[in-house]
Amino acid sequence: MKRSQINSIIKEFEGMLKEYRFALPPFLSFTPEEWKEKGHEYDEIRDNALGWDVTDYGEGNYDKKGLALITIRNGNVHNPKYTKSYAEKIMMIKEGQISPNHFHWNKMEDIICRGGGNVVFKLWNATKDEALDTTDVEIFQDGRRYKVPAGSEIILHPGESLSLYPYYYHEFTIQEGTGTALVGEVSMCNDDNTDNRFLEPLGRFPTIEEDEPPYRLLCNEYPAARD
Repeated sequence: MKRSQINSIIKEFEGMLKEYRFALPPFLSFTPEEWKEKGHEYDEIRDNALGWDVTDYGEGNYDKKGLALITIRNGNVHNPKYTKSYAEKIMMIKEGQISPNHFHWNKMEDIICRGGGNVVFKLWNATKDEALDTTDVEIFQDGRRYKVPAGSEIILHPGESLSLYPYYYHEFTIQEGTGTALVGEVSMCNDDNTDNRFLEPLGRFPTIEEDEPPYRLLCNEYPAARD
């Protein structure tokens, strides 16, 4: 992705959050220059990958296969000094985009349609060899428990949510004609480096072409703490 595209997406995301009166923690407004001056008191942000995250899954077509998100809070299963056992994200998903089919080996999560467009999910159980199963999928949706055939569409309207367990393959997009969606995630600790199993091999973070200076640093770009 070009840095100019990432900058534009972040600014659009900021505008949407402002429209919805969704206030962000102060560190999300730090400039790259400010990050150079930040000491070890901000190590939780660096170590746990909090912050801005824009991805095209390494395929170079963000408008078709992409996602913009912010990790607001997170623990760290690899570092015992962080005892937080949960994570929270907020995401912006546009019509025409798809978040590709994947599951998590360890993380359970709730995905919440916070506002805007309707979110369309498709779910499958994973087989023992991590392929798509054809068995019915048990759905946990806002206190309702039921089963659907594998790959069925489940539509979340604003305010509705879906619980996703480990080994639940899932992909999601936006229902045509409903507009950009603001989507929340509340989950166990998030680890994008080791806990994503994509059905088709994909990259999690983009390769960036630096055609202009960064507006905000992404969560995997922070400089080391200043001593």
